[in-house]
Amino acid sequence: MNHFSPRRKRGFTLIEVLLVLVILVILASLVVVNIFPILKSAKIKNAKIQVELLADGLEHYQLAVGGYPSNSAGLQALRNPPADLQDSDKWTGPFLTKDIPLDPWGKPFRYACPGIHNPDRFDVSTVTPENQEIGNWTEETRR
Repeated sequence: MNHFSPRRKRGFTLIEVLLVLVILVILASLVVVNIFPILKSAKIKNAKIQVELLADGLEHYQLAVGGYPSNSAGLQALRNPPADLQDSDKWTGPFLTKDIPLDPWGKPFRYACPGIHNPDRFDVSTVTPENQEIGNWTEETRR
């Protein structure tokens, strides 16, 4: 005698599923709100470090060649001898071990020689999406 008694099927109700989804959305939004400032700060620090590395490479270039690369040669002169170099035997590079990086926001770094901020040297800089300029003349990157 096997009697089938009506049983309630086990499972989650729609309200329970929606409640779990609401909790997950709240947790995810808290994580996102706290991660974005950290990510922004990390990108700014990365840009400062890259500006310093490029400036160091330019100083090594200047010691070897006797001057800084022209604006037309740009930062690529740290990796390859520029075409406008008068005495190509002086170029003892590459002055960077890797290719010229893009800034943390995917844009090329800016180079000017003579610089606006450093008229006797050069300016290397980038701009954040919030229009904060990071260059080799700013307090954080200057030595």
